[in-house]
Amino acid sequence: MTKPKSIAGPEQPSPLQPGTHAPDFSLYATPDQAVSLSDFIGRRVILAFYPADWSPVCGDQMVLYQAVLPEFRRHRAEILGLSVDGAWCHLAFAKDRHIEFPLLADFEPKGEVARAYGVYLKSQGIAGRGLFVLDESHTVRWSYVSPLGLNPGADGILSALESLDQEHQNHT
Repeated sequence: MTKPKSIAGPEQPSPLQPGTHAPDFSLYATPDQAVSLSDFIGRRVILAFYPADWSPVCGDQMVLYQAVLPEFRRHRAEILGLSVDGAWCHLAFAKDRHIEFPLLADFEPKGEVARAYGVYLKSQGIAGRGLFVLDESHTVRWSYVSPLGLNPGADGILSALESLDQEHQNHT
């Protein structure tokens, strides 16, 4: 009798840490339109990596960010959602959930950007639930990886943006 193969335990992603310059990337937001991180130079950016469109937690997370979008923009930040799903899947998901910010397809090579940011879960072939707040020069100012089954909400992102606002006020 053969022993059953064990399933690997949960991977612990090692996200880029604050102070690290965020790697640039260019990914498709639609089948014919790419978005690059460098398109947002001079602006704060929130990167929200998530496992997959259509999963209950991911859907709730992206819908929450859509609802909080005016608050993100009040802090002069744009948000980009990233998963390994393809651009067509993102388009259908965004339309169904009324998401107006870009959802980017880290599709091929699969998870390349998630790998660069230290949040790719190789054993599952998906991006982990990683969040990054980048300042205007695209230095990571805050990063967090949430368990896959848990919606990390927006509180950590908003706290990081408020800290950036406070730093800006202290330097002016």
